[in-house]
Amino acid sequence: MSDNEPASLLDHLVALRSTVLHSVAVIVGFFLCLVYFARDLYNWLSAPLMAVLPEGSSMIATDVAAPFFAPFKLTFVVAFFLAIPFLLHQIWRFIAPGLYQHERRLVVPLLVSSSILFYAGIAFAYFVLLPIAFAFFTSMAPAGITIATDISSYLDFVLKIFFAFGFAFEIPIAVVLLCWSGVVTPDQLRAKRPYVIVGVFVIGMLLTPPDVISQTLLAIPMWLLFELGVLLSSWYIKNKTSNIKTEQQE
Repeated sequence: MSDNEPASLLDHLVALRSTVLHSVAVIVGFFLCLVYFARDLYNWLSAPLMAVLPEGSSMIATDVAAPFFAPFKLTFVVAFFLAIPFLLHQIWRFIAPGLYQHERRLVVPLLVSSSILFYAGIAFAYFVLLPIAFAFFTSMAPAGITIATDISSYLDFVLKIFFAFGFAFEIPIAVVLLCWSGVVTPDQLRAKRPYVIVGVFVIGMLLTPPDVISQTLLAIPMWLLFELGVLLSSWYIKNKTSNIKTEQQE
């Protein structure tokens, strides 16, 4: 098949199969490299809670298999997190043949920034939000109540927070893509800024523990990331027309 001949449905399915297999292989590879450190990873994850538990308290396992499965579940999720740059690269390779040259110039920075922002969201949740949230929870425990968190419940709670913050930090990418596709313009987004500010505080209230500090710690970064997305979108719109003209002349 020549380069100018469009790919058939079978060609796309073969490419998709290759992408999925390579992605799964990388995730499994990371998992196998990390599985020896499964307990160390869980100890690291539980550090924010253990640091604020009352003296003599500890985490518990209400399921007999939880001490075995919880660290391995965490290891698999960590392997997935580490593989995200490769997964995004595979997605880019799959969709790249259908993109124009000026669109390819935008996709690569978006993929790199997506990985960085996702990791930044997780780091922010671990180093900033979780210590504050757990300190608040433990301080609000009624007198006579022994705090003994189940290790599986703790893992599920923290992973939900990580995914929430990781995806929340993708706001600039979402804004750029919306403007790129023509759904909205940067000027329209600026006009809706008051609604966005209210919306990020509502989202912060839903995704964080029920205290003003945690809500604000998520809402303010989300708002700033929205403003960053609008700024980047404005820059992209200004350069899009000139790039298209240059590509047509070539």
